[in-house]
Amino acid sequence: MQDIITQLAEKRAAAKAGGGEKRIEAQHAKGKLTARERISLLLDEGSFEEWDMFVEHRCIDFGMADQTIPGDGVVIGYGTINGRLVFVFSQDFTVFGGSLSEAHAEKICKIMEQAMKVGAPVIGLNDSGGARIQEGVASLGGYADVFQRNVLASGVVPQLSVIMGPCAGGAVYSPAMTDFIFMVKDSSYMFVTGPDVVKTVTHETVTAEELGGAMTHNTRSGVADLAIENDIEALLTTRRFVNFLPASNREKPPVWPTTDPASRQEPSLDTLVPDDPAKPYDIKELIFKIADEGDFFELQPDYAQNIVIGFIRLEGSTVGVVANQPMVLAGCLDISSAIKGGRFVRFCDAFNIPILTLVDVPGFMPGTSQEYGGIIKHGAKLLYAYAEATVPKVTLITRKAYGGAYDVMASKHLRGDVNFAWPSAEIAVMGPKGAVEIIFRKDIGDPEKIAARTEEYRRRFANPFIAGSRGYIDDVIMPHATRARICRSFAMLANKDLKNPWRKHGNIPL
Repeated sequence: MQDIITQLAEKRAAAKAGGGEKRIEAQHAKGKLTARERISLLLDEGSFEEWDMFVEHRCIDFGMADQTIPGDGVVIGYGTINGRLVFVFSQDFTVFGGSLSEAHAEKICKIMEQAMKVGAPVIGLNDSGGARIQEGVASLGGYADVFQRNVLASGVVPQLSVIMGPCAGGAVYSPAMTDFIFMVKDSSYMFVTGPDVVKTVTHETVTAEELGGAMTHNTRSGVADLAIENDIEALLTTRRFVNFLPASNREKPPVWPTTDPASRQEPSLDTLVPDDPAKPYDIKELIFKIADEGDFFELQPDYAQNIVIGFIRLEGSTVGVVANQPMVLAGCLDISSAIKGGRFVRFCDAFNIPILTLVDVPGFMPGTSQEYGGIIKHGAKLLYAYAEATVPKVTLITRKAYGGAYDVMASKHLRGDVNFAWPSAEIAVMGPKGAVEIIFRKDIGDPEKIAARTEEYRRRFANPFIAGSRGYIDDVIMPHATRARICRSFAMLANKDLKNPWRKHGNIPL
């Protein structure tokens, strides 16, 4: 018995030592934490329960039989974040460069399967050199096994990937299928093929940072949701983020205590929208002012900035926000913003998170680049997401809601539950000037007539009352009362029950 206890202690010590002191020092020298240090910061103190500490690879080729380290390059288990259960895996770059072997993949699959059984989020801390080449196709099979679990868990439990080092080749497709991707600046990157392969095949010279760094994926590709300064901040941000999410699709979002009264008035909102319809304003000011304690967790803040997405709380409960941003491209919908908004709406719907939509949209972005890029199909993604969503949906039109974009942005016609407008709202087929130039084309040569017709059109149609007379707008509300009216609406919708017709799945315009 004593021998077994001694062996146990030795194996535990070997697993905790990872790749050894030199490799741990090298990890620290890069400004990166070790796999276990990351878990200890992410989870509540003393809550981590580790599994499969003694798992080792089964490869005997290329001298691997003599190189075994307990744990095999990934630490897995479960614990709590602010008392709420989560499952986590953390790849250990100090062990074989965090490369994925068959055994390594089996460990990740184990916690994903368990998370689905008990209904808890899965957080992956990625820091890996890719597939373990010595294992050949067995490591590729391991990736596919992980991919399959990602797909099965999608819409069942929230999945979050934190990229804290390299993530290349086939490894990128597991994070790609999770719900959110956070990246650490300057130390993480993601790409399917690296700079050397790119140079060989396309003769382009590009650095790893330029090709797949945190800022690249947060500004250009839209692959990632946040770029965070360092490991510690990334883990603390993840803790804050998980507080907004329900544990699974079987639960409603968590409710946190708040001292912010639902009836709070915001007089400054009465002057938020400028008198000049061509003048922009920052929609985020409205979001901050209606949220509990002004707390807004924005996602993809540096990508497709003409639409704003993220989470707030109202009366302590999570609400997803989708808002047009007049400060960027006048708030027009384009390919990138439609994809960004559509994916977020689908996440909220999958996890019972009510959706608040703030509308100031002059239409879809015109131009050959948009049409050739497929704005018809990509714009339909946002439309499809809203039309499919069965969670409570409250919509507020602050200013412009023109044309097809009015329909798309959670209108009453797409089963919006409560649709409000401010007095400044303009709901019409198109803007007054464009409409007049079509209706009164013969008067285009007479600027005075066109100006008079434009003013007449604005007076008759560019207001919320035509839509209100048809029941498309439930009420025209004063801006200062926005928080109170929206809170009241979501409270009324708390027990909403709406089901779509049975189907295996719809065919979203991908």
